[in-house]
Amino acid sequence: MAYKIIALDIDGTLTNSEKAITPKTHDALIDFQKNGGKVILASGRPTMGIYPYAKSLQLDEFGGYILAFNGGRVIDCKDNSTIFQTRLPLKYIPEICDIIKDYPVGINTYEDDKIVVGFNINDYTRIESKINGMDIKYVDDFVEYVNFDINKCLLQGEPSEILKLEKILSEKYKNELGIFKSEAFFLEIVPNGIDKAASIDKLLKTIGIKTEECIACGDGFNDVSMIEYAGLGVAMSNAKEPVKSVADFVTLSNDEDGIAYVLEKFTK
Repeated sequence: MAYKIIALDIDGTLTNSEKAITPKTHDALIDFQKNGGKVILASGRPTMGIYPYAKSLQLDEFGGYILAFNGGRVIDCKDNSTIFQTRLPLKYIPEICDIIKDYPVGINTYEDDKIVVGFNINDYTRIESKINGMDIKYVDDFVEYVNFDINKCLLQGEPSEILKLEKILSEKYKNELGIFKSEAFFLEIVPNGIDKAASIDKLLKTIGIKTEECIACGDGFNDVSMIEYAGLGVAMSNAKEPVKSVADFVTLSNDEDGIAYVLEKFTK
C-alpha cells in the first residue's frame, strides 16, 4: 500500500518531551512531502498553538493541513483557508459556568492569539498558555465576554476535580456535547460528534484520498478514533495501553523519533 497522507498528533507524538520536533523526525517528514505525501497536524490545540509546527514542516509550501480543536476546525495551510469548522453553541456557556462555579477550576476559550480565561488562573492554565505560546487574557465575566464564534472550551484543574466534572458534564450533555479529558488536568468541551477521525474522514473525502492510504499516529485517548480509522493506525510506545491496544503498529517513543521510524518502515 502506498500511503499518501499522515495524520500526526503533536504533544507526545510529533514532538519530544521538550515539545520540539527533532531534526531526524523533521527531515523524515520533509522527505515524505517532497515525494508527494501530505501531512495533517491533528491536535486538541487551538489553531495558533499549531501554526509554529506547521511552519517548521513547511506545510504552506507542500500543501498540508491543520486539524485544530480535536477536529473542530480544519485549515488548508497552502492559503490559510478554513475548509470546514464546527462551532460550540454559545447557549451552553452560561449553564456550564453555573455548574463549575463552585469548583476550583478555570475555564477558557480562544480569541485570536489569546487564551480567554474565566473564574481563576491556576497552574494548569499556565501550562496551556506555555504549550501553545499564547498569552492569557483574564475576564471578570466569561459568559458576557464570550459572544463570538468558538470551537471549544477547556476546563483546567486538579485531576480529582476534573474527574468529578467529567462525570457531571458527560451525564448532563451526553447527547448534546463532546466531553472528554485530553490530560488528567484538562477537560475538553466540544460540539457533539467532534473527534479527530470524523474530521479526517471528511477532509480525505474532500481532497480525494482513501482511508486505506492514510497513516494516523498518536499517544493520547483523543487519538484513539483516528488510530482505529486510518489504513495504518500507529501508537507511540509512550502511549497508554488502551491506545496501544487499538493500533495496527506500535512505534518507538516520541523521544526516539518514532514518527521517523514509521515513515522509514512503511513509506520507503
